[in-house]
Amino acid sequence: MSSQPKVCQVTTWHETNPVPRSELIREVAGKDALYCALTDKVDKEVLDSAGPQLKCVATISVGYDHIDVEECRKRGIRVGFTPDVLTDATAELTLALLLATNRRLFEANKQVYNGGWKSWAPMWMCGQGLKGSRVGLLGFGRIGQEIAARIVPFKPTEITYTTRSLRTKEAAAVNARHVDFDEMLRESDFIVVCCALTPETKEIFNAAAFQKMKPNCILINTARGGVVDQKALYEALKTKRILAAGLDVTTPEPLPLDDPLLKLDNVVILPHIGSADIETRKEMSRITARNILAALAGDKMEAEVKL
Repeated sequence: MSSQPKVCQVTTWHETNPVPRSELIREVAGKDALYCALTDKVDKEVLDSAGPQLKCVATISVGYDHIDVEECRKRGIRVGFTPDVLTDATAELTLALLLATNRRLFEANKQVYNGGWKSWAPMWMCGQGLKGSRVGLLGFGRIGQEIAARIVPFKPTEITYTTRSLRTKEAAAVNARHVDFDEMLRESDFIVVCCALTPETKEIFNAAAFQKMKPNCILINTARGGVVDQKALYEALKTKRILAAGLDVTTPEPLPLDDPLLKLDNVVILPHIGSADIETRKEMSRITARNILAALAGDKMEAEVKL
């Protein structure tokens, strides 16, 4: 095993907003490693600007669809990411978003401030409970499994999952059943998106998918915005084709203030805070740094994308 370098010269972007692309392209020149985030598109142009000495691209995220991994593979550039550490934080946020959406918490909160709360009424601000419902999950990796485990105490009638491969042992732990995508669409009262963004899943929730869903179905997405066709989602929500949606991810991010989704009452939108737990973010930062140090030393990275 090689010894890790003792000193690294680091160029840092100090602003809270994402680094401008022009700044990224300029500053990456001559660097041996790049520490990036989901907001940084690392493509051929960026890699060319970096130069042939670039050894590693490490992202402070579990997803890496913002990185051209095929171009990295061609150049022998190693890619690090931060899986697992944010599993619990994302699962917790997903459940919180699900509950906020199905019990209409944001709608009800507005009524306190805008004078809509006049008195108690039997059916006012009623939502749809999880007890006795059917919950479907698109994706059943670590995050999906943890989401399912947190849903079980709410006593759903059934939890189903859709993946390319069976996860029999993991599914048995939460009494989940594997179904195909169409069955999940037809039968679910709640659908939770927790899959990766791939060519197969890109905008898989489109107009045709929404037509198959139950009118009382609620869609929750804490995975990637690109999994959902947002124009189709807007139409489905506006026409009450589906009941509601809860989104922690959108396309683009941040969502423009004039986006039509923001005009609807039956959607809850959060600013991509799935992993925004203090200790989780600290550990993600540490893992990203350790990935870079290991790559520069020629050692095994803590979490490396298989290229």
